[in-house]
Amino acid sequence: MAAALLVAGCSSAAPPPEVTFAAGAANVVAKPTQYCDLQLKNCSSDAGAPVVLTVPVGTPLQVTVPEEISSTPWQVVFTYRDGTGAQTDGRSPVFAVNAQKSYALDLPTRTDRLLGAQVQQYGPPPQADPETGELEFPIRASWVLTTRAR
Repeated sequence: MAAALLVAGCSSAAPPPEVTFAAGAANVVAKPTQYCDLQLKNCSSDAGAPVVLTVPVGTPLQVTVPEEISSTPWQVVFTYRDGTGAQTDGRSPVFAVNAQKSYALDLPTRTDRLLGAQVQQYGPPPQADPETGELEFPIRASWVLTTRAR
């Protein structure tokens, strides 16, 4: 019952922003897999939100975000397999508020194959973990892409 009231209460709110992933002439639009309010108090998850796109080896991935995302710090995290079969995780720089609305992900070599990418939107300012003292950078929302080989 409480879940139904929560969903009904949110129906008048604007829908969460979407991210466009493109490779060559093909593109897909992703809804967030996780999306929280600015205080990270009210969050929703959508297991059906990840999108799939064919990204040929050697083709850069173009990521475009709307103002709702670019007006906050954000970044792209990704995984790829190199020519030897080794899997590597990477990340773009964290883009500052209003610094840019797109990012071209070009892997290190033309034989590397992109396996997946994720846009992460940062939430409130970082705070120290009370147990470890390490800074935590909360993620407010994420948009997920899985790739297919061609």
